[in-house]
Amino acid sequence: MQNELEEPLRRARGRPRAWHDKTEQNTIKSLDRAMAVFEFLSEGQGKPLSALASETGQSPATIYRILVTLESRGLVEFDPHNQVWNIGAQAFVIGARFLRRTSLVDRARPIMRRLMERTGETANLGVEQTGQVLFVSQVETHASIRAFFPPGTLAPMHSSGIGKALMSQMTEDRLTRLLRQTDLEQFTDYTLSDADALRHDLSETRSRGYSIDAEERNLGMRCIAAPVFDMHGEAVAGISVSGPTSRVSPEKVAELSVHVKDAALELTTSIGGTAA
Repeated sequence: MQNELEEPLRRARGRPRAWHDKTEQNTIKSLDRAMAVFEFLSEGQGKPLSALASETGQSPATIYRILVTLESRGLVEFDPHNQVWNIGAQAFVIGARFLRRTSLVDRARPIMRRLMERTGETANLGVEQTGQVLFVSQVETHASIRAFFPPGTLAPMHSSGIGKALMSQMTEDRLTRLLRQTDLEQFTDYTLSDADALRHDLSETRSRGYSIDAEERNLGMRCIAAPVFDMHGEAVAGISVSGPTSRVSPEKVAELSVHVKDAALELTTSIGGTAA
């Protein structure tokens, strides 16, 4: 009897029994209309009332009531000098609360798992820490031969797929400082230990949107990585797949890179970021 009562109570705390029902009876039309105007204004700020009414297909009276209501909550603001409406400061406050609860690693896990399943290779997530790549998450492939970078592993940026993806997004000044402070150690015959060669590789990486670690850290292993961006359009992480060269062959790079770039874009969007 207790279990029979507990289930309805748990459901009622968050949403009613028919929470999945998106029919008209469960939609507040006025709220939906207001949010549509709010989203429209966010895409092109500085709109006069007449333009908002015309472009949304609503009457000026309806749009005005919506704007005044949103204004009372600080979500929009009226500029009396230019007679236009803009997104208000409270919209940023609400967005910032979302970002504060957003965990990069938590958001990345399902995306990385799908990336591993689509490519058949190990998926990795890394960030920059003091001029190195810090691996913060990994989803391993089921294949017997696989790459292994447990969370907490540090790796030189110049010989890492994720490292080069992050370096490719740096400003010229920052990249110059990093190269000046970094020992471009030669790990294999393929390591880019020459600054000019590395800069050329980073330029190509930026153009195509993904980097390639072609046995530059470990012989027999290849990695493809793409950058993840935050709300400011800054690269804050990199996501990659890595595996043996027998599977991650030069012929498969183009195919695998599509999945890696898609995963990076999905994670960028998930954390409220904007691709550069």
